[in-house]
Amino acid sequence: MRLRVHARPGAKRDAIEGFKAEADGGTALKVAVRAKPEGGKANAAIVKLLAATWQLPRADFTLILGAGNRLKLFHLAGEPAALLAKLEGWRRQWTERQ
Repeated sequence: MRLRVHARPGAKRDAIEGFKAEADGGTALKVAVRAKPEGGKANAAIVKLLAATWQLPRADFTLILGAGNRLKLFHLAGEPAALLAKLEGWRRQWTERQ
């Protein structure tokens, strides 16, 4: 499964901030992390936050594109239907709290 992330490194707190419409019609998850964008620290912080939030192993996340860019593309390892169900459940809970 592929996941687009719009990163905001150097933020005041680590948080998933919502969703962002992209120019090509896709949607990215907006993620803020305190880590600075140097030496892969922000990318590692994004993986740590997403893995903890969704209760997935960090090893299941692979950064495919965007190591030095705010727009990133991650591959999530696992059975696609199970991942989609887990993420859709999280999305429903997240939007209800907003």
